[in-house]
Order: sequence, then C-alpha cells, then structure tokens
Amino acid sequence: TGFALRNGISTGGLDIIGIVLRRTTGIKMGAVNLTFNFFILISSGVMFGPEYALYTAIGVVVNARIIDLVYTRQQKMQLMIITEKPQEVVHSIQQQLRRGITIIHHAEGAYNHHPKEILFTVISLYEEGDVYNAIHQADPGAWASMWKIERTFGRFYEPRL
Repeated sequence: TGFALRNGISTGGLDIIGIVLRRTTGIKMGAVNLTFNFFILISSGVMFGPEYALYTAIGVVVNARIIDLVYTRQQKMQLMIITEKPQEVVHSIQQQLRRGITIIHHAEGAYNHHPKEILFTVISLYEEGDVYNAIHQADPGAWASMWKIERTFGRFYEPRL
C-alpha cells in the first residue's frame, strides 16, 4: 500500500478516503488506515473470535507503520540552503518543484568570508532527489541541510496524485 501511494496510485477503498482525510486534517496515512481497520477488527472479533482478531490486529498495526515509513509524500522536511547564487537556486527550485522560498540576506561564510544567502523552504521527502538536482544544477557549491518537521500551516502546495 505504501509503495502504491508513493508512486501515485491507489489500491482502492480506504486509500482514497485516507488521502482525502490526510489533505484536510494532516493525519498520517497509517493512522487513517489504522482507525478504519480498527472498526473492522472489532466487528470481526465479535463474529469470529478474539484469537483471529488478535492476528489481524498485529497485521493491521504493522501495515500502518510500514505505510507511514514508505509513503514519503506525507513526510515534510525543512530545507536550509546556503549559497552564493541565491537567484539561480530559487529559480531552479521553483521551476522544478513549485515551492515558496524565504531568503535571508547578508550571511557570511566563516571559512572564506564570502557573502552568502540563506534560503528556507519545505518539501516532502518524496521530492528530496528532485530538490538536490535543482540545487546542484544552479550552484554546485551550495550547502544544504534537511530536517523533519511535524506539521505545516498556511499554503503548502501538495501535488495531486
């Protein structure tokens, strides 16, 4: 399921409801999947017995965790880029990824004391390779770091599946 979602396809059923709920509430796909399957699990436990429900519960929890690990479109990363060519990097990222970028002017490198700019943006982990290529094409000498964030507020563009 995670690999299907990661590649822009759905396995049908709960995935579609999960995608809609995730977009409106920000809940992770694994949690949505786990919530819906919990109700199915309770009813099957009543109908077929608790031992079967326990085996199913283990499978459902493992499935939910794997979805959250593999489905990288929902994993947001903050990206900080240090560059001497800010306009080229901004243009490259915006052309390839459609991301807003904040520029902090007048930074200075401590090693060589060259003037630099600091760029901040948020991407999904799914876009990591694309943003690396965009930065490298614009400024091969740029330095960047990424860290995971839990939630974004405001207008974060998320491409449709």
